[in-house]
Amino acid sequence: MEVFYTFVFGTMAALAAVLELTKSKDSAVESGSREFMRFRNNYVLVYALMMAGDWLQGPYVYALYQHYGFDRGDIGRLFIAGFGSSMIFGTIVGSMADKTGRKKAALTYVVTYTIGCFTKHWNVFWVLFVGRLFCGVATSLLYSAFESWLVAEHFKRGYDGSWLGNTFAKAVFLGNGLVAILAGLLAHALVEYGQLGPVAPFDAAAGVMLLGGALVALTWSENYGDNSERRSFGAQLKAAAQAIARDEKIALLGAMQSLFEGSMYTFVFLWTPALSPKGERLPHGMIFACFMVASMAGSALAGRLLANPAQYRVERYMQGVFALAAAALFVPVIFHTSNVAEALANDASPGISWEGKLQMAAFCVFEAAVGLFWPSMMKMRSQHVPEETRSTIINFFRIPLNLFVCVVLYNVSSFPLAAMFGMCALFLLVCALCQRRLEHVVHADKAEGGLADSNTALLIKAGGSVVPNPKLDFAHGKSELL
Repeated sequence: MEVFYTFVFGTMAALAAVLELTKSKDSAVESGSREFMRFRNNYVLVYALMMAGDWLQGPYVYALYQHYGFDRGDIGRLFIAGFGSSMIFGTIVGSMADKTGRKKAALTYVVTYTIGCFTKHWNVFWVLFVGRLFCGVATSLLYSAFESWLVAEHFKRGYDGSWLGNTFAKAVFLGNGLVAILAGLLAHALVEYGQLGPVAPFDAAAGVMLLGGALVALTWSENYGDNSERRSFGAQLKAAAQAIARDEKIALLGAMQSLFEGSMYTFVFLWTPALSPKGERLPHGMIFACFMVASMAGSALAGRLLANPAQYRVERYMQGVFALAAAALFVPVIFHTSNVAEALANDASPGISWEGKLQMAAFCVFEAAVGLFWPSMMKMRSQHVPEETRSTIINFFRIPLNLFVCVVLYNVSSFPLAAMFGMCALFLLVCALCQRRLEHVVHADKAEGGLADSNTALLIKAGGSVVPNPKLDFAHGKSELL
């Protein structure tokens, strides 16, 4: 194996360890809230188990379909089925969490993903196709129901809103970093050393998720969004659309979510051909581990930033994160234009080229940005997305995301790598502009809330009567969390 990959992994691992181990104690510990620590650790453990189930499958989905003898076209259709299901059925099921309960939605995730795992035992296209439909539904629930439950339960128990960022950062550090690496190693061991075949990781994933489901069933209480009105699904979607139309902050958050995640999923498809322009054999497991420790470093850094909201405002530092991510994905554009790509193809030097090393470094920077993105976006959503339609709105913005990924999957071979990476870099630049606009809107809302408080104080001092304004109360309540 190339010494370069080992060096990158060691560097990223050391950076992640330093960032995680040297940060100050979180405010919950200093305040002596042992009850909150139990609550937080329970959520982090459940989230880590659910993500472990997802990560165990990732490295072997394509390999299993190849093992069954399906060609690239059939495999592409199976992948499109998953993203299409997440776009259509996942949006419906995920949005129902606000009305029927987030705990029920979390358990539904376990059931649907477990069914999807079991279908992998059949070498029958339509059975695998149905399994991908179930997995698509589960993916929507994974990225909406658990976050919605946490935010609602956190405030229902009366915990400080500033502690949420720490919980998100720890959950992402473990669930999208350390657990991802361990899951990849376990999946590799089951297939290569255990000689159990490419379906073994899916059985292990089902077992891990069932364990997480048991924890949810035994330790979580139920919470809802707007359950009082018993609105239909159509009314729920309408309410979410109206919230997006009324509040520019929600629209900006949704645009950034769709654009960033769309770029992230496109990167997943493109990094292999980018690093092996001549079809070189790559150590995929080691490269995956490098990406994950880079993501861990990013989430550890996010934990430090979110722990000091007075010094590091999330709306401000995320502008730099998006800009850095755009610059990182522009690097392969330079090396995969027609002239440079032809020069690389004629290069007969063994091992990874210096261009490949620069791209690998850039991709690690992008993965660090991914680690920063998740807890920071979760924190912003907890501040600005209304509680009663939280799951619905999060899934609402997964519709354009999944549509975009389906289009990319269908046409991924029709465009040169430079064009695809250039598109992703442009999307990330748009994210930076949206983030800048969000900072401006949040600042304006704070100023308006401060003016309303000043006017109220003057009225009270002068003996005047004050008529409550629900809109101002809501804006002020949100500003308390910033």
